[in-house]
Amino acid sequence: MLSRRARDDAGFTLIELLIVISLLGVIAAPLAAVVIVSIRSTDETSARLVLSHDAQQSAAFFAQDVAAFGSRDYSGQVANGTVPFFPSLQLGAAYDDGGHTCGTAATPVSLLRLLSDDWDTSGPNPVRRTAVVAYYLTSSGELHRMKCEGTPAPVSDVVLAHHADPATAVVTCSSTCTATPVPQKVKLSFTVVTDSAEPYVITLEGQRRQT
Repeated sequence: MLSRRARDDAGFTLIELLIVISLLGVIAAPLAAVVIVSIRSTDETSARLVLSHDAQQSAAFFAQDVAAFGSRDYSGQVANGTVPFFPSLQLGAAYDDGGHTCGTAATPVSLLRLLSDDWDTSGPNPVRRTAVVAYYLTSSGELHRMKCEGTPAPVSDVVLAHHADPATAVVTCSSTCTATPVPQKVKLSFTVVTDSAEPYVITLEGQRRQT
């Protein structure tokens, strides 16, 4: 009876322990692979969501800005009741391009700047000013939208997108971008690159409403 109890209390043998350890290794290896793949997939999904949010935010602002741009030349002849436009889109523009200052000398060169009329109605007589909306990229790949309303000091300067590759930025228009008549459609495209997701092309498009 004592011999039986001693044998029952002896626990695992060395061979049994080695077998259990071997089985755990066989089970753990594929489980670890599944966990690693799951983590990578989660990181890629999160990165895609961030890029998608940037794309949606940028597209909304860009469409709104293109719809409203166009600075008119009131010194010219009015034909059929229509006031002609100045060239109202600037490419590769410095902060003071064309005498329309928005920002400072430290402001990066813009991918494009959109000009439009901005009327100051605070006084007895409306005063026409030129509003500037500039889209520029920083060295860190942030796409900024900066807006000035008749003064060099921006009323806003917000980051719309991240991880943009400046070398991929391209602006195209339905007609000559920097000439008159002002183009009806404008498109800005660039590629965003992150460590967690494949390169992703963001295309912003807008159509002008003024005639």
